[in-house]
Amino acid sequence: MKEKKVLVVAGGGAAGFFGAINAAAFCPELKVIILEKTHKLLSKVRISGGGRCNVTHACYDNKLLSDNYPRGRRELRSVLQNFGPQQLTEWFAQRKIILKTEEDGRMFPSSNNSETIIQCYLREAEKYHVDIRTGVGVASFEKNEKFVLSLTDKTALSCDYLLVTTGGSSAPKNYEWITQSSGHKITAPLPSLFTFNIPDSPLNGLEGVAVVNAKVSLSGIKQNVTGPVLITHWGVSGPAVIRLSAWAARELFELGYNCVVRINFFPEENAETLKQKFISERTLSPNQTIQHLLHSLPQRLRQRICDLVNISMHNSLGNISNSQINVLANKLTSFELMMKGKTTFKEEFVTSGGVSLKEVNMQNMESKLVNNLFFAGEVLDIDGITGGFNFQAAWSTSMAAAQTISGRCKQKL
Repeated sequence: MKEKKVLVVAGGGAAGFFGAINAAAFCPELKVIILEKTHKLLSKVRISGGGRCNVTHACYDNKLLSDNYPRGRRELRSVLQNFGPQQLTEWFAQRKIILKTEEDGRMFPSSNNSETIIQCYLREAEKYHVDIRTGVGVASFEKNEKFVLSLTDKTALSCDYLLVTTGGSSAPKNYEWITQSSGHKITAPLPSLFTFNIPDSPLNGLEGVAVVNAKVSLSGIKQNVTGPVLITHWGVSGPAVIRLSAWAARELFELGYNCVVRINFFPEENAETLKQKFISERTLSPNQTIQHLLHSLPQRLRQRICDLVNISMHNSLGNISNSQINVLANKLTSFELMMKGKTTFKEEFVTSGGVSLKEVNMQNMESKLVNNLFFAGEVLDIDGITGGFNFQAAWSTSMAAAQTISGRCKQKL
């Protein structure tokens, strides 16, 4: 009887499990082993989306979908086209798991419980006889005809295919075994997806106040993001802030996370257009109050802004001078906060950096340096904004690797 080909998957997270179970399903003759160095499987899947698991995002245009990746948007287009949100939804439906779409496009299992996804993967692993080993990882490997893996428990393991899905890490030493064993270059890992710390904030005391739509920008950095903003005990958070942290991750690192944050509470306007709008309103309705002009903002925030510019909310517009309107318009469209540090967004910790994409065939996720070595998920220099995009990259890249590995396995049977 011909000896079975062996695939070892280094990492028991989202990309690792999805790659393993699909490779095993596509080629039942392939022996698949998952090695997870901790004793926790699918840990990020468990906590994502507040324990509900934000599986993906309902974005079915490939170009628009790839635009949600600060690093890797061009390189990901092929694998996203091959296996995107639509194909993922169908994959789960075939396993009797229905995904629901929320107003903001995020997709979750209809059960609202990440355990639904975890149990699905564990069932698939059992169905296709995937060997899952915890408490052991890959310390290094050599490649001749086969891979010979030196494991962290001092044992060795040989395999025909190696899929690395060890996730992102802000500690460079966690990539050393990859670089030393394969020669792959690592783009310096840095945190992405974090909130902004604003000590001595002029918004102190407004914790919990949320603005539905505001434009957030950073001094000296081109990117800006419009969306919900949340005032917190330590500074500012919310989707707009967290997404901006991803786009500006490297620039903010260079600045030591010290930067002027500007919030435009009227994102469709600039200071001049808002000023003219207020002057027109004053002409049309001189008896209306300042509060009327600011009705789109939460009450406590309105009060704070008026206090900061020394204008009473209850003043009628007819009693407000052009210079006062100018000061108010400037404050509303360029509210400045001094960022001093960051706080990690724990539900979706993501690293900017990882295995350089220049050394990976992004059609099938195979190394350009070592045959039959594959990468998937956040171990690569790929990261997305919040909303299910990082998981989608994990599913898409691991599916591409699984298809290629299983295809080669079948050819050699």
